[in-house]
Amino acid sequence: MRTLLALLLAAAPAAAAPGAGARAESLLRRMTLSEKLGQLQQLGGPVGGGPELVELAAEGRLGSTLNVRGAKALNAIQRAAVERSRLKIPVLFGFDVIHGYRTVFPIPLGLASSWDPALVERAARLSAREAYADGLRWTFSPMVDVARDPRWGRVAEGAGEDPFLGAALARAYVRGYQTSDPSAPGTLAACAKHWVGYGAAEGGRDYNTTEISERTLRQVYFPPFKAALDAGALTFMSAFNDLDGVPASENRFTLNEVLRREWGFRGFVVSDWDAVAQLIAHGVAADGAQAAREALTAGVDMEMDSRLYGAHLPALVKAGRVPLRTVDEAVLRVLRVKEALGLFAHPYADETAAAGPPDAAARAQAREAAVRSLVLLKNDGTLPFPKTVRRVAVIGPLADDAAAVLGSWRGDGRDSEAVTILDGVRAALPGAAVSVATGVAVTGGTDAGIAAAAAAAKDADAVILVLGESGDMSGEASSRAHPDLPGRQLVLAEAVLAEGRPTAVVLLNGRPLIVPELAARAPALLEAWQPGTEGGDAVADALFGDADPGGKLTMTFPRALGQVPLYYDHKNTGRPFEAGNHYTSKYLDESNDPLFPFGWGLSYTTFALRDLRLAPARIRRGGRTTASVTVTNTGARAGDEVVQLYLHRTASSVTPPVRQLEGFSRVSLKPGESRTVSFPLGPKELGFVGVDEKWTVEPGRVEVFASTCSVGGLEAGLSVAP
Repeated sequence: MRTLLALLLAAAPAAAAPGAGARAESLLRRMTLSEKLGQLQQLGGPVGGGPELVELAAEGRLGSTLNVRGAKALNAIQRAAVERSRLKIPVLFGFDVIHGYRTVFPIPLGLASSWDPALVERAARLSAREAYADGLRWTFSPMVDVARDPRWGRVAEGAGEDPFLGAALARAYVRGYQTSDPSAPGTLAACAKHWVGYGAAEGGRDYNTTEISERTLRQVYFPPFKAALDAGALTFMSAFNDLDGVPASENRFTLNEVLRREWGFRGFVVSDWDAVAQLIAHGVAADGAQAAREALTAGVDMEMDSRLYGAHLPALVKAGRVPLRTVDEAVLRVLRVKEALGLFAHPYADETAAAGPPDAAARAQAREAAVRSLVLLKNDGTLPFPKTVRRVAVIGPLADDAAAVLGSWRGDGRDSEAVTILDGVRAALPGAAVSVATGVAVTGGTDAGIAAAAAAAKDADAVILVLGESGDMSGEASSRAHPDLPGRQLVLAEAVLAEGRPTAVVLLNGRPLIVPELAARAPALLEAWQPGTEGGDAVADALFGDADPGGKLTMTFPRALGQVPLYYDHKNTGRPFEAGNHYTSKYLDESNDPLFPFGWGLSYTTFALRDLRLAPARIRRGGRTTASVTVTNTGARAGDEVVQLYLHRTASSVTPPVRQLEGFSRVSLKPGESRTVSFPLGPKELGFVGVDEKWTVEPGRVEVFASTCSVGGLEAGLSVAP
């Protein structure tokens, strides 16, 4: 299998060697044009399939499905393809397994907050096994778009604003889904999406246009995709957006020049849903025939949902307007991925092994992931609550909301199997009196409900106020012009906090929220994201001290909407902010600083960094050094710290960011324990995209920062000689 995968990723499409890959070449020579175009067609359908999909498979005119699931339904389609079609080419079954299948993990933005690639890989591994049990072999994940605008709903699906962290997690997802042998039982083909620039949608509005320079593409938006490719991702998905006036699903520069020629990608590219037909709405195709021609010749191999390839390419090929070789290369790429997945040898799912409810081991894994994704934004000492507390009020519209715990793209997760925050608190305190008051709805409510909630808080020894977004307020097509607390939740919070009881606010949300008033008033603020199946238990673990929250933000929390987009690795400008100087880069009515910066997160213990060293402190271009720093738990309980390493070039041929993440390590320490953490620095970390759009390392001074967030920390200087 390793030989086949190597061939798939390294061999030119028209030059397959005998043995591995020879099946694809042999099939191609025997295929009619209709059968070839069938391999390039992906169609959705009801969960249980349907007669059309079965008949298309029997005719050899269906390459893939999406959203159909369940071993029995998928086997019915597969039998039609393998037993009734002329060439017996199996169908590839795909589904959006984004942060879990039956066991739902925290949304990807939450998982990223763990700063733990190994945990992310384990989550993807379990997700793949569960989805495979239901007959699926392909997931449209990971989403590796760098995203810096909290208005965009799909920030929930990615790793946040930083390309270095995004690349590390992209590798983890691909390894978890595919392992080293994607033909092995329990694996899924990974799909890196959305290629490319989708996360920079203007105004944070989904599907919107993007304007990104080539340097910024290469420095910021490309690295997570390249990491996914290097980890072996078998497929890519082209994006909805246009990029500098050229839609991503017909963009020859990104699809062919960069992805295939420069990077050597040999898997296949699938369009996003209906994106080929949307070339007409973009205004670059007059009709379906032109849209099909532009997409295929630009490098989109498989068409998702729309049917323009099959309808128009036969005439276009016959007229010489689309070379047959272009069709053949796309078909070969699809067939080789199917071969890499072992579909020809093992096309059927085991109908006795369907994915069932999460078992104890799966729940334990989901709980661990949720705990490690929690970010303690603020704590005046209120948390953790003592487990001896006798009267607890759980208040808020999301206190007992399973959908808000699971979030968007929840796979095949069930509300009935999710642990809400109320469930978790009651399980953690079986002897306490736990009351619940909704107060208001997420987007509505009355003064009477607020008054009742305040009364419940007044009668409690501890209050847990659960606020945020409903489960469908983030994700695709869920942009928000005002990403603050929806409805009257802030009014509810003010009324409850006015009672003066020990109160912790738990946020359930799929994006950074703009909550300066809440952050100022709340004694403790715990960001739980949409934490998945075991979210309620995980939150209770943190609230009552059974776990120490150690996650860190991977997206900046703004103070005000006018700051957006706001991200840590911004440029200094020629007039950086200077207090007292009117003519510097600033706002008249708001600070430049975020509410909570990238990398921020507190703990129930304290940590100190010391002895930042570079060995050596002077290197030549192309040389290597190692940065090391010692972290000590200076508090009274065990906990986790994420040590972060940032660089800043003091002078270079293009303007550098003020800081740039180039290393991180999550460390668990007992009270008084110390550990030295080391980070290698070489051309990959010290380089940048220069004036010629190529990677370069230039001589000069590099400032090196070791810190626990993107602000402050220890500093050392590295000299890079010519």
